Amino acid sequence: MTNHTEIKALVFDVFGTIVDWRSGVAREAAAFLHRYAPQLDAFEFADAWRREYSPAMEEIRSGRRAYVRLDVLHRENLVKVLNRNGIVGVPDAEIDALNLAWHRLDPWPDAVEALHRLKRKFIVAPLSNGNIRLMVDMAKRAGLPWDAILGAEVVRAYKPSPKVYSETVEILGLAPAELCLVAAHNGDLAAARRLGLSTAFVARPTEHGPNQETDLGAEQAWDFVVDDLGELANQLLPEA
Repeated sequence: MTNHTEIKALVFDVFGTIVDWRSGVAREAAAFLHRYAPQLDAFEFADAWRREYSPAMEEIRSGRRAYVRLDVLHRENLVKVLNRNGIVGVPDAEIDALNLAWHRLDPWPDAVEALHRLKRKFIVAPLSNGNIRLMVDMAKRAGLPWDAILGAEVVRAYKPSPKVYSETVEILGLAPAELCLVAAHNGDLAAARRLGLSTAFVARPTEHGPNQETDLGAEQAWDFVVDDLGELANQLLPEA
């Protein structure tokens, strides 16, 4: 277990851990579908779009494709979902606009206050597969008080590739245990732990909707296991 006093920086998974991607994407998809495919459910559409996320990144992680930023993958994946559902003839500008739904996601209710609290003592930054512009736009809209934007585009690799974690440690000039990854996904935490990072699991049991079956609880003895980010702040800042 990590000594709390060792930790100097906290990096956060963003999609699912800090922001509610499913509700945000469905909200924007609903208006689009009303025009082009009113028979489709917006949440099912959001889920279908998200299902393309990991396979698209795996093409890059495997070396079969050179790195491209997530905005590019999201747009390609959106076109796949549109084609699969027989939605044709959509102007490119409207596809581009819907693709920016990922830039306009709402934070979970506990996120912003907890990040502000943690920022008083620790460096706080995203460690997301989202690209820099996406993270900046999201932070400005949602009020996320990042000290830096870190993650996939900075190191040109997608989690859970080891270099995402190891190069982030190097960028921040820390020892691995001094950097804590905070995530709602056990696989992300496992990859970080293998590189020596500290780990914090935060439960997001509705990230994938009311029938979520994955990441409902901690699957290892992570350094911290909490129900929300406020609880993590309480543990790391017991005097606050």
